[in-house]
Amino acid sequence: QVQLVESGGGLVQPGGSLRLSCEASRSIFSADVMGWYRQAPGKEREFVAAIIRGATSKTADSVQGRFTITRDNAKNTIYLRMNSLTSDDTAVYYCYAKYYNTHEYWGQGTQVTVSS
Repeated sequence: QVQLVESGGGLVQPGGSLRLSCEASRSIFSADVMGWYRQAPGKEREFVAAIIRGATSKTADSVQGRFTITRDNAKNTIYLRMNSLTSDDTAVYYCYAKYYNTHEYWGQGTQVTVSS
């Protein structure tokens, strides 16, 4: 079992920035995938960004150029740097991990609200 704990969400004005963190209870070095999803009110959960096998990063088209995913293996933590935020980015952001290509884990989520 892997616990994922997100932090860093909050209220930010349009055009502002936030950095989300996700700390895992085990080493992320061996994870197949570490990433972020989000779910806005009334919408389905959608992919935001991920790091595949510690080497390749992927980012959704909707956040390309504004969001950056990084990792710190020593801290078993991944980050999501979010710049130029808009109201469309308002959502609950979930951390996601996959190990052994079959075991999937989710964090409890952190709320990001973009509003003036």
